[in-house]
Parts: sequence; structure tokens; C-alpha cells
Amino acid sequence: MTEDLDVAKLQRRLAEFAAARNWQPYHTPKNLVAALSVEASELVEIFQWLTPEESARVMSDPDTAHRVTDEVADVLAYLLQLCEVLDIDPLAALAAKIDRNERRFPAP
Repeated sequence: MTEDLDVAKLQRRLAEFAAARNWQPYHTPKNLVAALSVEASELVEIFQWLTPEESARVMSDPDTAHRVTDEVADVLAYLLQLCEVLDIDPLAALAAKIDRNERRFPAP
């Protein structure tokens, strides 16, 4: 199924989901950034007290893997919604940032 997905389709699905529930008035940049921060914090919470070795194995436990996957999805959902509201192409923004970082931090 992932081969049928792209950013624009996912953004449309998220917008349709919000519209069906009349949530658009709440999807302001401020609220979306706050929600994104909360979801990122929930992802951090899973890893907070793990050793580096434990964190590397986090996906081997099905319950923890499910929690990580859900939180990653929540973070991505709010980020895509924020990009939609602010008219940012997330893939173009990422590509431009990688270009800047390659110039700023050249490989040895």
C-alpha cells in the first residue's frame, strides 16, 4: 500500500478527516505547532530512560514498536498539516535544507 502513497495524498486525507469533523478552525499554525510538539514529546518519552543499546532495539518489542510507530505517525500528521496550512512543500523544504547542510558541512 505504501507505493500508492505520496505526501499530497496524505495531506488531502488529513484535510478531509479534519473537515468531516469541523476541526479546520482549530488547525491554526499555532495550534498545529503545539500539537506537533506534544506528539514529539510523546515519542521522546518512549526513549527517555533507555540506554543507547536499548533504544537501538526498541522495535524488537511488538508493544513498544507499535507505540513508536503510532507516535511517528502523529508527528508526521501534524507536520504535514502544518505544511499544508502554511503552503510549504515539505519535500522541497527538506531537499533545500540538505543542500544547505551539504555546503555548510562538507564531507572530509
